[in-house]
Amino acid sequence: MLTKTQVKEALHIIEDMYPEAECELIHSNPFELLIAVVLSAQCTDSLVNKVTPGLFAKYHAPDDFAAVKQEELEQDIRSIGLYRNKAKNIKKLSESLIEQFNGEVPETREELMSLAGVGRKTANVVASVAFHTPAIAVDTHVERVSKRLGICRWKDNVREVEETLMKKVPEEEWAQTHHRLIFFGRYHCKAKDPQCPSCPLLDMCREGQKRMRQREVKHG
Repeated sequence: MLTKTQVKEALHIIEDMYPEAECELIHSNPFELLIAVVLSAQCTDSLVNKVTPGLFAKYHAPDDFAAVKQEELEQDIRSIGLYRNKAKNIKKLSESLIEQFNGEVPETREELMSLAGVGRKTANVVASVAFHTPAIAVDTHVERVSKRLGICRWKDNVREVEETLMKKVPEEEWAQTHHRLIFFGRYHCKAKDPQCPSCPLLDMCREGQKRMRQREVKHG
């Protein structure tokens, strides 16, 4: 496991690699962000970004999503995985926003998590990006990088990964750390082909060193 000092050092290196890291989901307000994050579950941001411009041109507010027939909404997001379930959740959460929050996206994680299709990760992203609330959302990239680097344990569940990061990273850096770890995982420390040989973190990465040893044995 990395010490707090090593975690700080690793995050500084990742910051140097991806100084512009930010939310890549295209949106112009908290409601659009909420819809985009719900759509992005088990799906790439780039695919969501192909669908949302047309979607947000057609539907501007919770009222529009609440009013449309579910079948029509399904067709509008058909190219995205789990589109039936997501269409149902978007309609339900839009109705909840109208009935419980005057059509506005709530700012707290607890209120966000009361909405259909919104789990802790989605709520953290919306609270952090839209309302600048300190939060670390743990998606597949954040979890993979944290475990490979040894910031947390392999056996940790998503909530434990989040809590470990919150302990080891200063609160004012939570939001940016989330984005930087995503960029690092998405573009460098990829699931299937991590760039270990060229990685500036190799000397402190247990998984990278193990992979390099296996490589040497294989090619030795």
